[in-house]
Amino acid sequence: MAQQDATHGAPSLDQARRQIARYGLTADPQAVLVAARLMVAGARLGQAGEAHFARFGLSTGRYRLLADLEDHGGEKSPSQLAASLGVSRATVTGLVDGLEREGLVARRSAVEDRRGNVVILTARGAQRLRELAPEHYRRMQAMVGGLSPEERAVFLDLLARLVDGMDALTAD
Repeated sequence: MAQQDATHGAPSLDQARRQIARYGLTADPQAVLVAARLMVAGARLGQAGEAHFARFGLSTGRYRLLADLEDHGGEKSPSQLAASLGVSRATVTGLVDGLEREGLVARRSAVEDRRGNVVILTARGAQRLRELAPEHYRRMQAMVGGLSPEERAVFLDLLARLVDGMDALTAD
């Protein structure tokens, strides 16, 4: 979208209509607008998330990895982490390398297969999660504080359907 309105860099409905007409398309301007604004919101949320986790000496990816380990008994293989986080094994390796340097995770040989490794949440990593939890959850709640419980329930349903539709952007 070429021009943007006052909604934080997202296009307006009129802009979507003009662009669709410019290309001679029959796309629904409102559908295009929702998708475009979702993309803008996603980018802004990603930036805000990075700034938020930087307060705690983490990135969003590092936090997600620590939280995933904590949620699964403090131990997972790199391939399991990659699958649950939706990232590549190489990305997990980079995250683990950094977290290991800080003493927040450790690697050890897998009990069931000595050729493989597992990633372990260390006591220091668990402590970091405990320390950031009060402010993290307070800020998360504040972020959606303008929505009623009923609106949040509807939003969760809508968000799940939008996530299901994201494959349309990458499908061949």
